[in-house]
Amino acid sequence: MSAPAVFAEEKNGINLADEAKSAILIERDTGTILYDKNSNEKLPPASMTKIMTMLLIMEAIDTGKLKMDEKIRTSEYAASMGGSQIFLEPGEEMTTEQMLRGIAIGSANDASVAVAERVAGSEEAFVEMMNNKVKELGLKNTQFRNTTGLPAENHFSTAHDMAIIAKELLKYDKITKFTGTYESFLRENTDKKFWLVNTNRLVKFYPGVDGLKTGYTGEAKYCLTATAEKNNMRVIAVVFGAPTSKSRNAQVTKMLDYAFSQYETHPMYERNVSIEKARISKGDKKNIEAVTSEPISILTKKGGSVEKVQQEIVLKKDLKAPLKKGDEIGQLRLTLDGKTIVESPLVASVDVKNATWWELYKRSFGLFTKSGE
Repeated sequence: MSAPAVFAEEKNGINLADEAKSAILIERDTGTILYDKNSNEKLPPASMTKIMTMLLIMEAIDTGKLKMDEKIRTSEYAASMGGSQIFLEPGEEMTTEQMLRGIAIGSANDASVAVAERVAGSEEAFVEMMNNKVKELGLKNTQFRNTTGLPAENHFSTAHDMAIIAKELLKYDKITKFTGTYESFLRENTDKKFWLVNTNRLVKFYPGVDGLKTGYTGEAKYCLTATAEKNNMRVIAVVFGAPTSKSRNAQVTKMLDYAFSQYETHPMYERNVSIEKARISKGDKKNIEAVTSEPISILTKKGGSVEKVQQEIVLKKDLKAPLKKGDEIGQLRLTLDGKTIVESPLVASVDVKNATWWELYKRSFGLFTKSGE
Protein backbone atom coordinates (compact mmCIF):
# COMPACT_ATOMS: atom_id res chain seq x y z
CA MET A 1 0.00 0.00 0.00
CA SER A 2 1.39 3.39 -0.82
CA ALA A 3 0.68 6.59 1.00
CA PRO A 4 2.56 9.84 0.96
CA ALA A 5 4.57 10.54 4.12
CA VAL A 6 1.82 12.93 5.15
CA PHE A 7 3.40 13.74 8.47
CA ALA A 8 7.00 13.98 7.30
CA GLU A 9 7.27 17.56 8.45
CA GLU A 10 6.30 16.50 11.96
CA LYS A 11 9.37 14.42 12.45
CA ASN A 12 12.03 17.04 12.05
CA GLY A 13 11.88 18.90 15.33
CA ILE A 14 11.81 15.91 17.66
CA ASN A 15 14.45 13.42 18.75
CA LEU A 16 13.05 10.10 19.87
CA ALA A 17 16.08 7.88 19.27
CA ASP A 18 19.16 9.89 20.17
CA GLU A 19 21.19 6.82 21.21
CA ALA A 20 20.49 4.68 18.14
CA LYS A 21 22.46 4.59 14.88
CA SER A 22 19.18 4.65 12.96
CA ALA A 23 15.46 4.43 13.66
CA ILE A 24 12.03 4.73 12.09
CA LEU A 25 8.43 4.84 13.29
CA ILE A 26 5.57 4.01 10.91
CA GLU A 27 1.84 3.46 11.14
CA ARG A 28 1.26 -0.08 9.91
CA ASP A 29 -1.86 0.14 7.75
CA THR A 30 -0.90 3.22 5.72
CA GLY A 31 2.89 2.94 5.99
CA THR A 32 3.03 6.64 6.92
CA ILE A 33 6.38 7.63 8.43
CA LEU A 34 5.92 9.39 11.78
CA TYR A 35 9.60 9.65 12.74
CA ASP A 36 12.84 9.00 10.90
CA LYS A 37 16.51 8.98 11.82
CA ASN A 38 19.03 7.81 9.17
CA SER A 39 16.49 5.20 8.18
CA ASN A 40 18.27 4.31 4.91
CA GLU A 41 21.68 3.61 6.45
CA LYS A 42 22.82 0.04 5.72
CA LEU A 43 23.56 -1.78 8.97
CA PRO A 44 23.75 -5.40 10.19
CA PRO A 45 20.23 -6.42 11.31
CA ALA A 46 21.33 -9.35 13.52
CA SER A 47 18.35 -11.52 14.49
CA MET A 48 15.83 -9.03 13.09
CA THR A 49 16.65 -10.99 9.91
CA LYS A 50 14.17 -13.56 11.25
CA ILE A 51 11.29 -11.16 10.47
CA MET A 52 11.86 -12.05 6.81
CA THR A 53 12.30 -15.73 7.72
CA MET A 54 8.96 -15.66 9.57
CA LEU A 55 7.31 -13.81 6.66
CA LEU A 56 8.22 -16.57 4.20
CA ILE A 57 7.11 -19.24 6.69
CA MET A 58 3.73 -17.51 7.16
CA GLU A 59 3.34 -17.19 3.38
CA ALA A 60 4.03 -20.93 2.98
CA ILE A 61 1.37 -21.66 5.63
CA ASP A 62 -1.09 -19.24 4.01
CA THR A 63 -0.72 -20.89 0.60
CA GLY A 64 -0.92 -24.42 2.05
CA LYS A 65 2.68 -25.39 1.21
CA LEU A 66 3.33 -25.86 4.92
CA LYS A 67 0.99 -26.98 7.70
CA MET A 68 1.13 -25.77 11.31
CA ASP A 69 0.82 -29.31 12.68
CA GLU A 70 3.26 -30.98 10.29
CA LYS A 71 6.45 -32.46 11.75
CA ILE A 72 9.73 -30.96 10.57
CA ARG A 73 12.90 -33.00 10.86
CA THR A 74 16.12 -31.31 12.02
CA SER A 75 19.16 -31.80 9.79
CA GLU A 76 22.73 -32.14 11.03
CA TYR A 77 23.39 -28.67 9.56
CA ALA A 78 20.40 -26.99 11.28
CA ALA A 79 21.39 -28.55 14.62
CA SER A 80 24.91 -27.11 14.30
CA MET A 81 23.88 -23.42 14.17
CA GLY A 82 24.90 -22.24 17.65
CA GLY A 83 24.03 -18.80 19.04
CA SER A 84 20.43 -18.45 20.28
CA GLN A 85 18.90 -21.90 19.94
CA ILE A 86 16.44 -24.45 21.29
CA PHE A 87 19.09 -27.19 21.17
CA LEU A 88 17.53 -29.28 18.42
CA GLU A 89 19.33 -32.56 17.88
CA PRO A 90 19.99 -34.02 14.42
CA GLY A 91 16.92 -36.07 13.46
CA GLU A 92 14.70 -34.45 16.13
CA GLU A 93 11.21 -33.60 14.93
CA MET A 94 9.02 -30.68 15.97
CA THR A 95 5.85 -29.30 14.43
CA THR A 96 5.94 -26.07 12.41
CA GLU A 97 4.00 -24.47 15.29
CA GLN A 98 6.66 -25.47 17.86
CA MET A 99 9.49 -24.37 15.57
CA LEU A 100 7.76 -21.00 15.06
CA ARG A 101 7.51 -20.58 18.82
CA GLY A 102 11.23 -21.24 19.05
CA ILE A 103 11.99 -18.65 16.35
CA ALA A 104 9.52 -15.94 17.46
CA ILE A 105 10.00 -16.16 21.22
CA GLY A 106 13.50 -17.56 21.64
CA SER A 107 15.15 -16.32 18.40
CA ALA A 108 16.25 -19.90 17.68
CA ASN A 109 18.83 -20.15 14.89
CA ASP A 110 18.54 -23.95 14.69
CA ALA A 111 14.73 -23.80 14.24
CA SER A 112 15.05 -21.04 11.60
CA VAL A 113 17.33 -23.19 9.48
CA ALA A 114 15.26 -26.37 10.00
CA VAL A 115 12.06 -24.68 8.73
CA ALA A 116 13.94 -22.92 5.91
CA GLU A 117 15.22 -26.30 4.71
CA ARG A 118 11.69 -27.71 4.82
CA VAL A 119 10.22 -24.77 2.84
CA ALA A 120 12.94 -24.37 0.19
CA GLY A 121 15.03 -27.55 0.30
CA SER A 122 18.17 -25.84 1.61
CA GLU A 123 19.12 -22.72 3.52
CA GLU A 124 20.75 -21.29 0.35
CA ALA A 125 17.54 -21.73 -1.64
CA PHE A 126 15.55 -20.10 1.20
CA VAL A 127 17.99 -17.15 1.27
CA GLU A 128 17.35 -16.74 -2.47
CA MET A 129 13.61 -16.59 -1.67
CA MET A 130 14.35 -13.94 0.99
CA ASN A 131 16.25 -11.78 -1.50
CA ASN A 132 13.54 -12.24 -4.13
CA LYS A 133 11.00 -11.03 -1.58
CA VAL A 134 13.21 -7.98 -0.91
CA LYS A 135 12.98 -7.15 -4.64
CA GLU A 136 9.24 -7.84 -4.73
CA LEU A 137 8.73 -5.37 -1.86
CA GLY A 138 10.77 -2.77 -3.78
CA LEU A 139 13.45 -2.50 -1.08
CA LYS A 140 16.78 -1.10 -2.23
CA ASN A 141 19.09 -1.44 0.76
CA THR A 142 18.67 -4.98 2.07
CA GLN A 143 20.59 -8.13 1.28
CA PHE A 144 20.44 -11.38 3.21
CA ARG A 145 23.13 -14.04 3.40
CA ASN A 146 21.45 -16.37 5.91
CA THR A 147 18.11 -16.99 7.65
CA THR A 148 19.30 -16.21 11.17
CA GLY A 149 21.18 -12.90 11.22
CA LEU A 150 24.40 -14.52 12.41
CA PRO A 151 27.26 -12.23 11.29
CA ALA A 152 28.03 -12.61 7.57
CA GLU A 153 29.70 -10.43 4.97
CA ASN A 154 27.29 -8.35 2.86
CA HIS A 155 24.33 -9.16 5.13
CA PHE A 156 22.64 -5.82 5.75
CA SER A 157 19.38 -3.93 5.98
CA THR A 158 18.03 -0.55 7.07
CA ALA A 159 15.46 0.69 9.59
CA HIS A 160 13.17 1.65 6.69
CA ASP A 161 13.42 -1.76 4.99
CA MET A 162 12.93 -3.66 8.26
CA ALA A 163 9.77 -1.65 8.95
CA ILE A 164 8.38 -2.58 5.51
CA ILE A 165 9.22 -6.30 5.98
CA ALA A 166 7.53 -6.14 9.41
CA LYS A 167 4.48 -4.42 7.85
CA GLU A 168 4.24 -7.29 5.37
CA LEU A 169 4.63 -9.97 8.07
CA LEU A 170 1.85 -8.34 10.12
CA LYS A 171 -0.64 -9.06 7.32
CA TYR A 172 -0.64 -12.53 8.85
CA ASP A 173 -2.27 -11.72 12.15
CA LYS A 174 -1.61 -15.19 13.57
CA ILE A 175 2.09 -14.32 13.88
CA THR A 176 1.52 -12.09 16.92
CA LYS A 177 0.20 -15.13 18.79
CA PHE A 178 3.86 -16.23 18.73
CA THR A 179 5.77 -12.94 18.84
CA GLY A 180 3.46 -11.59 21.56
CA THR A 181 3.97 -14.55 23.92
CA TYR A 182 6.28 -13.69 26.81
CA GLU A 183 7.10 -17.21 27.95
CA SER A 184 6.36 -20.74 26.83
CA PHE A 185 7.68 -24.30 27.02
CA LEU A 186 8.91 -26.72 24.38
CA ARG A 187 9.23 -30.53 24.80
CA GLU A 188 6.89 -30.12 27.74
CA ASN A 189 6.32 -33.70 28.79
CA THR A 190 9.90 -34.85 28.44
CA ASP A 191 13.05 -34.68 30.53
CA LYS A 192 14.33 -32.08 28.04
CA LYS A 193 11.62 -29.53 28.88
CA PHE A 194 12.80 -26.18 27.52
CA TRP A 195 11.70 -22.79 28.84
CA LEU A 196 11.39 -20.02 26.26
CA VAL A 197 11.44 -16.40 27.41
CA ASN A 198 10.83 -13.66 24.87
CA THR A 199 13.96 -11.70 24.03
CA ASN A 200 11.62 -8.70 23.57
CA ARG A 201 10.95 -7.59 27.15
CA LEU A 202 8.50 -4.90 25.98
CA VAL A 203 5.98 -7.69 25.34
CA LYS A 204 5.67 -7.87 29.12
CA PHE A 205 6.28 -4.27 30.07
CA TYR A 206 4.56 -2.10 27.43
CA PRO A 207 0.77 -2.57 27.07
CA GLY A 208 -0.13 -3.42 23.47
CA VAL A 209 3.31 -4.65 22.35
CA ASP A 210 2.98 -8.06 20.69
CA GLY A 211 6.16 -8.38 18.63
CA LEU A 212 8.25 -8.51 16.67
CA LYS A 213 11.97 -9.27 16.93
CA THR A 214 15.09 -8.25 18.80
CA GLY A 215 18.64 -8.52 17.51
CA TYR A 216 22.10 -8.39 19.02
CA THR A 217 25.62 -9.12 17.85
CA GLY A 218 28.87 -7.41 18.85
CA GLU A 219 28.89 -5.59 15.52
CA ALA A 220 25.17 -4.75 15.27
CA LYS A 221 24.78 -3.79 18.94
CA TYR A 222 21.20 -3.80 20.31
CA CYS A 223 18.42 -3.75 17.72
CA LEU A 224 14.65 -4.12 17.90
CA THR A 225 11.70 -4.06 15.52
CA ALA A 226 8.69 -3.63 17.79
CA THR A 227 4.99 -3.40 17.06
CA ALA A 228 2.12 -2.34 19.29
CA GLU A 229 -1.60 -1.89 18.86
CA LYS A 230 -3.82 0.49 20.79
CA ASN A 231 -7.27 1.90 19.96
CA ASN A 232 -7.30 0.28 16.48
CA MET A 233 -3.93 1.79 15.57
CA ARG A 234 -0.91 -0.43 14.98
CA VAL A 235 2.55 1.07 14.73
CA ILE A 236 5.99 -0.34 13.99
CA ALA A 237 9.13 1.10 15.60
CA VAL A 238 12.63 0.04 14.54
CA VAL A 239 15.92 0.80 16.29
CA PHE A 240 19.39 -0.20 15.02
CA GLY A 241 22.63 -0.01 16.99
CA ALA A 242 21.60 1.06 20.49
CA PRO A 243 24.44 0.79 23.06
CA THR A 244 22.51 -1.34 25.62
CA SER A 245 19.27 -3.31 25.74
CA LYS A 246 17.96 -0.80 28.31
CA SER A 247 18.63 2.10 25.94
CA ARG A 248 17.07 0.19 23.02
CA ASN A 249 13.86 -0.44 24.98
CA ALA A 250 13.71 3.14 26.27
CA GLN A 251 13.96 4.58 22.75
CA VAL A 252 11.33 2.25 21.33
CA THR A 253 9.06 3.10 24.28
CA LYS A 254 9.51 6.82 23.53
CA MET A 255 8.59 6.25 19.86
CA LEU A 256 5.48 4.23 20.72
CA ASP A 257 4.35 6.82 23.30
CA TYR A 258 4.77 9.56 20.70
CA ALA A 259 2.71 7.70 18.06
CA PHE A 260 -0.18 6.89 20.38
CA SER A 261 -0.35 10.39 21.87
CA GLN A 262 -0.24 12.28 18.53
CA TYR A 263 -2.11 10.17 15.96
CA GLU A 264 -5.13 7.98 15.43
CA THR A 265 -6.11 5.39 12.85
CA HIS A 266 -9.54 5.06 11.28
CA PRO A 267 -9.90 1.44 10.07
CA MET A 268 -11.76 1.10 6.74
CA TYR A 269 -11.35 -2.59 5.81
CA GLU A 270 -9.78 -5.72 7.21
CA ARG A 271 -7.72 -8.07 5.01
CA ASN A 272 -9.64 -10.49 2.73
CA VAL A 273 -12.83 -8.39 2.55
CA SER A 274 -14.73 -8.65 -0.75
CA ILE A 275 -14.91 -5.24 -2.45
CA GLU A 276 -16.11 -5.98 -5.97
CA LYS A 277 -16.86 -8.81 -8.41
CA ALA A 278 -14.37 -9.22 -11.27
CA ARG A 279 -15.23 -10.79 -14.63
CA ILE A 280 -12.72 -13.39 -15.83
CA SER A 281 -12.60 -14.56 -19.43
CA LYS A 282 -11.80 -18.13 -20.47
CA GLY A 283 -11.80 -19.37 -16.89
CA ASP A 284 -13.58 -22.21 -15.10
CA LYS A 285 -15.31 -19.40 -13.15
CA LYS A 286 -16.85 -16.40 -14.89
CA ASN A 287 -16.74 -14.08 -11.84
CA ILE A 288 -14.63 -13.97 -8.70
CA GLU A 289 -14.46 -11.68 -5.68
CA ALA A 290 -11.75 -9.00 -5.66
CA VAL A 291 -10.67 -8.85 -2.01
CA THR A 292 -8.44 -6.57 0.05
CA SER A 293 -4.84 -7.78 0.30
CA GLU A 294 -4.13 -6.02 3.61
CA PRO A 295 -5.86 -4.07 6.36
CA ILE A 296 -6.78 -0.61 5.07
CA SER A 297 -6.97 2.45 7.29
CA ILE A 298 -6.63 6.20 7.22
CA LEU A 299 -4.31 8.01 9.61
CA THR A 300 -4.99 11.48 11.04
CA LYS A 301 -3.67 13.64 13.81
CA LYS A 302 -5.66 13.06 17.02
CA GLY A 303 -9.20 14.33 16.54
CA GLY A 304 -9.05 14.34 12.73
CA SER A 305 -12.08 13.36 10.59
CA VAL A 306 -12.42 11.00 7.61
CA GLU A 307 -15.98 11.95 6.62
CA LYS A 308 -14.99 13.44 3.27
CA VAL A 309 -12.87 10.52 2.12
CA GLN A 310 -14.01 9.04 -1.22
CA GLN A 311 -13.46 5.54 -2.56
CA GLU A 312 -12.57 4.46 -6.08
CA ILE A 313 -12.25 0.86 -7.31
CA VAL A 314 -10.23 0.17 -10.45
CA LEU A 315 -10.23 -3.41 -11.73
CA LYS A 316 -7.72 -4.50 -14.37
CA LYS A 317 -9.18 -4.74 -17.87
CA ASP A 318 -9.39 -8.03 -19.78
CA LEU A 319 -8.69 -10.36 -16.85
CA LYS A 320 -8.01 -13.84 -18.25
CA ALA A 321 -7.55 -17.26 -16.70
CA PRO A 322 -5.44 -18.77 -15.28
CA LEU A 323 -5.24 -16.75 -12.05
CA LYS A 324 -3.89 -17.72 -8.66
CA LYS A 325 -5.47 -16.79 -5.34
CA GLY A 326 -3.67 -13.61 -4.24
CA ASP A 327 -2.86 -12.36 -7.77
CA GLU A 328 -3.38 -8.60 -8.08
CA ILE A 329 -6.50 -7.87 -10.14
CA GLY A 330 -7.19 -4.25 -9.26
CA GLN A 331 -6.67 -1.30 -6.93
CA LEU A 332 -8.66 0.36 -4.20
CA ARG A 333 -8.03 4.10 -3.90
CA LEU A 334 -9.11 6.38 -1.09
CA THR A 335 -8.98 10.08 -1.90
CA LEU A 336 -9.44 13.29 0.07
CA ASP A 337 -9.87 16.65 -1.66
CA GLY A 338 -8.76 15.07 -4.94
CA LYS A 339 -5.53 13.67 -3.48
CA THR A 340 -4.92 9.91 -3.22
CA ILE A 341 -4.19 9.14 0.43
CA VAL A 342 -4.28 5.35 0.21
CA GLU A 343 -3.74 3.00 -2.73
CA SER A 344 -3.93 -0.72 -2.07
CA PRO A 345 -3.97 -3.84 -4.29
CA LEU A 346 -7.15 -5.88 -4.67
CA VAL A 347 -6.43 -9.57 -5.21
CA ALA A 348 -8.15 -12.71 -6.49
CA SER A 349 -10.07 -14.52 -3.74
CA VAL A 350 -9.63 -17.96 -5.35
CA ASP A 351 -7.68 -19.78 -8.08
CA VAL A 352 -9.17 -19.64 -11.57
CA LYS A 353 -8.18 -22.42 -13.96
CA ASN A 354 -8.53 -22.33 -17.73
CA ALA A 355 -12.00 -23.35 -18.83
CA THR A 356 -12.25 -26.63 -20.73
CA TRP A 357 -13.28 -26.50 -24.39
CA TRP A 358 -16.60 -28.04 -23.32
CA GLU A 359 -17.30 -25.22 -20.82
CA LEU A 360 -16.42 -22.65 -23.46
CA TYR A 361 -18.62 -24.43 -26.01
CA LYS A 362 -21.56 -24.51 -23.58
CA ARG A 363 -21.04 -20.82 -22.86
CA SER A 364 -21.02 -19.80 -26.52
CA PHE A 365 -24.02 -22.03 -27.10
CA GLY A 366 -25.67 -20.33 -24.12
CA LEU A 367 -25.62 -17.07 -26.05
CA PHE A 368 -28.35 -18.48 -28.31
CA THR A 369 -30.48 -20.30 -25.74
CA LYS A 370 -32.14 -19.29 -22.55
CA SER A 371 -30.59 -22.17 -20.65
CA GLY A 372 -27.04 -20.75 -20.88
CA GLU A 373 -24.91 -20.74 -17.73
